[in-house]
Amino acid sequence: MSWDRPFAQPVPLPEGPPAQTLRDAADYIRKLPLPERDGQEWRLAVQMLIDAAEDRGPMLFARMGIVRALEAHVARTLNSEGQGPSQNPGQDRGQGNLKCNRDASI
Repeated sequence: MSWDRPFAQPVPLPEGPPAQTLRDAADYIRKLPLPERDGQEWRLAVQMLIDAAEDRGPMLFARMGIVRALEAHVARTLNSEGQGPSQNPGQDRGQGNLKCNRDASI
């Protein structure tokens, strides 16, 4: 088992330097608050990291798990900060019903 395996591309983290290795990513996850760390996305990311460290899964999946969990966290943070009454902010500005030129004749 090697937690020192490097990612093909570093994973940018919201705080601190990017995760270069599986160990860096695991250390970041360990520092998260327990309620957040217990979320579905982070549990999946942890499993992908473990699989990669034990040579049971590809490094790409480990990287994708971390990136997806980070994106879900950012989306949740933006939604909790109150983007307005609509779940789709673009529709509040009249941008929700865009049509292509080919749709004009329909």
